[in-house]
Amino acid sequence: MGDHRRRRHPGPDRRARPRRAVSNANMNTIGAAARTSRAAAFDTWLTTLFPAGVPGVSLVAVGGLGRREVAPFSDLDLVLVHTGVPGVEELAATIWYPVWDAKLKLDHSVRTVDEALDVASEDVKAALGLLDARHVAGDAALSARLISESADQWRRTAVRRLDALRDVTHSRWRAHGELAFLLEGDVKEAAGGLRDVTILRGMGRAGIADTMRPAVRAANLHMLDVRDALHLAVGRRVDRLVAQERQTVATSLGLDDGDALLRRVSGDARTIAHAVDDAWRAAERLRSGRRRPLGSNAPVRRPVARDVVEHDGELVLARTAIGPRPDPSLSLRVAAAAAVAQLPIARATCEWLATYCPPLPAPWPEAARSALITLLGAGPGLPGTWETCDRYGLVDGWLPEWARMRSLPQHNAVHRYTLDRHLVQAASEATAFAREVDRPDLLLLAAFLHDVGKGLPGDHSTVGAPIAAAIAERIGYPPDEVALIERLVRLHLLLPEVATRRDLSDPVTIRRVADAVVDPLTLDLLHGLARADATATGPAAWSDWKGRLIKELVSRVHTALDTGALPRLASPDPALLDAPLPAVHLDGEDRVAVAAVDRRGLLAAVAGCLSLHRLDVLSADVTTVGERAVLELRVQPRYGTPAEPIALTADLRRVLNGDVSVTQRLRGRAVQTRTGAAPKVVWHREVATDAVVLEVRAADSAGLLYRLATALEEAGASVRAARISTLGGDVVDAFYLVGAGMDESLRDKVSAAVLAAAALD
Repeated sequence: MGDHRRRRHPGPDRRARPRRAVSNANMNTIGAAARTSRAAAFDTWLTTLFPAGVPGVSLVAVGGLGRREVAPFSDLDLVLVHTGVPGVEELAATIWYPVWDAKLKLDHSVRTVDEALDVASEDVKAALGLLDARHVAGDAALSARLISESADQWRRTAVRRLDALRDVTHSRWRAHGELAFLLEGDVKEAAGGLRDVTILRGMGRAGIADTMRPAVRAANLHMLDVRDALHLAVGRRVDRLVAQERQTVATSLGLDDGDALLRRVSGDARTIAHAVDDAWRAAERLRSGRRRPLGSNAPVRRPVARDVVEHDGELVLARTAIGPRPDPSLSLRVAAAAAVAQLPIARATCEWLATYCPPLPAPWPEAARSALITLLGAGPGLPGTWETCDRYGLVDGWLPEWARMRSLPQHNAVHRYTLDRHLVQAASEATAFAREVDRPDLLLLAAFLHDVGKGLPGDHSTVGAPIAAAIAERIGYPPDEVALIERLVRLHLLLPEVATRRDLSDPVTIRRVADAVVDPLTLDLLHGLARADATATGPAAWSDWKGRLIKELVSRVHTALDTGALPRLASPDPALLDAPLPAVHLDGEDRVAVAAVDRRGLLAAVAGCLSLHRLDVLSADVTTVGERAVLELRVQPRYGTPAEPIALTADLRRVLNGDVSVTQRLRGRAVQTRTGAAPKVVWHREVATDAVVLEVRAADSAGLLYRLATALEEAGASVRAARISTLGGDVVDAFYLVGAGMDESLRDKVSAAVLAAAALD
């Protein structure tokens, strides 16, 4: 009903729990028949709870029970309808308490018909809920009156309540995202989920649009099956398709694996989302028609671009565009016009283009290439337009490679989107940096193509580079620009990886990047691409710290390309070279610098102390001058709250003086062997001026740097610098190891030590 009150029965259980009886009646099966059977079992049980011979009272089911779409762990949505009879609340209690005793979640209300209609007139969600109302027990005529009058009220008022319905729907979409592109979406609440089918039914019942077409009905049944399987896999009500349950759900549905499940959910969510979009457009046309004065002319056709006009809020083809030999670039030009104007393309226009627009020649004509870049550069207008074109098969005509990438999951914690949506989103995000580069068209195309190698064997950057080059050649770019696109795709991870894993003050670092990028244009394009890629990936892929590092790297490489000048290795803070020992300097919330008498284990001890104060280390530089060691670290609060400076300073001083009681607190914490992918070490030679670089790739955990630094120092390695790169739940910790003796036997000893340390959580 929209305002149901949830109550918990405070007393002891008093009746048998029917959930078990319902469980025996197809509780553990999936499909429409099982859902109907569960609904029938609940109907039977609720009828036994309803007192016999009470006039003027009826029990009505709404929601899933009303539609007979009962999932294994659904809520019960019930309305007790009455005519004002005395003692109705006590009567209600005789029904609600057994439901609570059965440990069932219950949404309930007690209303007269007029009260229910009043609530529905104020609450659009309650109005939609009543459209699913179904008589269960009691006065059937009273139930029929509520069902009839609520449906009539909705038909009369729906059009003027569309704004309220749109607000509620958009708020839900903002909270839950788009199911078609999410790796762990909510199959009920996300855009394209089951809640949107309720919207479609409501708009159809109001006569606004033909919403429940066969494809939508099939998608709805598939989504209900997924929810059933998910409930059974988890053993309780849960609507978010989390990663750990995918395989179980897929097996229950007869699908090969979790990826097949995600692709089917994506396709069904797209079908539902497209139907919702069509319904909203139909609603707007209906409302705009009602607003026109009686006897006024039909909607004006307004030119938008060549061969494209706006008609009643949608883009359609100009009459001159429809001829015996349409322009092959027409579909791209229509899409570009729609994205720039942020107007939908009419369904009939999409269908005509899919049927009659001829295929593009290779290479593309200039008009098609220009339209594609305009489309990619439309910013916020791109994703919706691209999705519409993909829905009608236009994209496959432009890019045959797209079918492989459509709805492809990305099994990485930092990614929020499927591959196809990530590429579209990256191009959209790249428009923010287009004015910073000399060739914005190449930036947009590279952003759109940077991950085309994903889903194929091998490193996706290396595999994707020739694929991107072939696409750029087919689009019509000249050979030198095709080569540049290939280089951008191959190197698109270079800047973020170097910036977060290497010492930017080391001249070898800067020279290697300069040699790879070749020229300033490539460098600037890679800078824009890195930011667009990270923003499109998700919040975990970007931070102000990462942005500053990449900007610093780009600046130093520009200097090297322009003048040949390379940086010198960083020198320690002079203030720490002369300060009495031990010295602790805290600079704001992100810098910690200390100096102490040099000794083995100093970096590990400082890292452990910082971890105890919930500070994550981003970088560490260690300099030894005589018997003095200087450590300069960049940190960030683990949970967003800065450390208490007085307590932190006191603990650091104790650590620097050799007091082991601080780090013993960290050692004393319970550890367990971590499951999942095993940690890995990678050695890099010739990437630093005076060191070899050891990369440790492992699952992130509190105190990891402390354990790794301890292992390194106990194995006899000396650390000059460390760079910490966090990727969702994983890290890549790079250690610059200096000094003599880093031969093969010592490397084996170091590798074994750090792998053992990283395997503990």
